[in-house]
Amino acid sequence: MASENILILSDADFEAKVLKSETPVLVDFWAEWCGPCKSIAPFLDQLADEHVGKVTIAKLNVDENNQYASQYGVRSIPTLILFKDGEQADMVIGADPGKIKKLVESAA
Repeated sequence: MASENILILSDADFEAKVLKSETPVLVDFWAEWCGPCKSIAPFLDQLADEHVGKVTIAKLNVDENNQYASQYGVRSIPTLILFKDGEQADMVIGADPGKIKKLVESAA
């Protein structure tokens, strides 16, 4: 079961919820058919629960919303991009929990 602390995004609300966010936002660009995306989902749920109020963990389904995936050059999924103060701060490509955890902890 997905964490209630995961923010589900769309192209329509990306700017308001990510680029204008007061806290850092880690966006998981994913798709339903992507095995590695599904494999890291429980890990992202855990990170979201552990970092409430410090870092927002968000998911953007690239099959349904591709404007920002295209804008930020997402070519393979999962791609996780950390946004701080409306700017791309860092990125992890692939399902690498170690790198993802470091990224979130550096932003918290």
